[in-house]
Amino acid sequence: EGRETRLRVVLRVRPLTCTETRRGDQQVVHSLGDGAVHVSAARHDATFGFSAVFDAGASQEAVFEGSGMRQLVELAMDGFSCTVFAFGQTGSGKTYTLMGPLAQSETQPASPALLGLMQRSFTCLLEQSRSRGSDLALSASYLEIYNEQVRDLLSPGPPCALPLRWSKTRGFYVENQLSVEFESLEAIVSLLLQGSQRRRTSAHALNRHSSRSHALLTIHIRSRAVSAHPAPQPGWGAQGPASCSSKQGTLCFVDLAGSERVKETGSSGELSVEANSINRSLLALGHCISLLAKSRGKRTHIPYRDSKLTRLLARSLGGSGITLMVACISPSSRCLSETLSTLHYASRARRVTTRP
Repeated sequence: EGRETRLRVVLRVRPLTCTETRRGDQQVVHSLGDGAVHVSAARHDATFGFSAVFDAGASQEAVFEGSGMRQLVELAMDGFSCTVFAFGQTGSGKTYTLMGPLAQSETQPASPALLGLMQRSFTCLLEQSRSRGSDLALSASYLEIYNEQVRDLLSPGPPCALPLRWSKTRGFYVENQLSVEFESLEAIVSLLLQGSQRRRTSAHALNRHSSRSHALLTIHIRSRAVSAHPAPQPGWGAQGPASCSSKQGTLCFVDLAGSERVKETGSSGELSVEANSINRSLLALGHCISLLAKSRGKRTHIPYRDSKLTRLLARSLGGSGITLMVACISPSSRCLSETLSTLHYASRARRVTTRP
């Protein structure tokens, strides 16, 4: 608490797709072990280091355990503001890493082995709350940022734009956002699937289910642990006062829309407008990360107000939060440019520090 803590950055390399294999794409990314990954292609030969690297054979469970996600859940229960966000090119496996297969629904749940970081974290959170025996109140809010509009994914009716405010005590927050209480795994998974189905997605040349918005699911954890009454003391009557400590933590999952080159995706019209909006907000995020990666003495003003996304992530990136970043990449030679961009971006993020 109060100590400088670096962002934890892990890398996930998805397998080559059937289309990439049929096309004859070369695999240009290779895991070297011990958190290192090597990129070898014409005119490109570079090695990058991360807290952990998960190659194509890594299971969803291995990513959950090896990324430090379990510790993040426990820290959120201890009252910290915790965030995990997935970043990378469109089609690189961000939503799969966070949620698992896209085809799942309440009537057709995914196989337990394929569940993502979110569902595994919900299970861990509920198990921990039962084992700790604390009086825990859990609630969830779910929103998307689409074309620089913040929209609630849980409120009934068509998603409408909500105002983003700032206050000295709360920082940036979304006004009138719905927060839904839950007590079981079925209830929170149901909220996740309901909200995800309302999120904006489209098909293009690189991804049949491309997310056209950034999505933020936040779990609010309020605990009030009450201890047994101590022995009677003078002036307290028959028994001493019950001592209680209240904590409020958050666990936020951020599924960023994929960075993309409009020429590669073949986007036009509304899709092109969406892509430009996505790329602008990711550029603003990258700019903030670059400035935050500098030593505190050399930092200038951090432009969080440049986009709705950076405003909502301000506390996670440069404030008092604890953050895990999952960078997702394709190993295909055809995606080399975007892969290198993601790797450089993630390497800079490793130098960012916060004071939880």
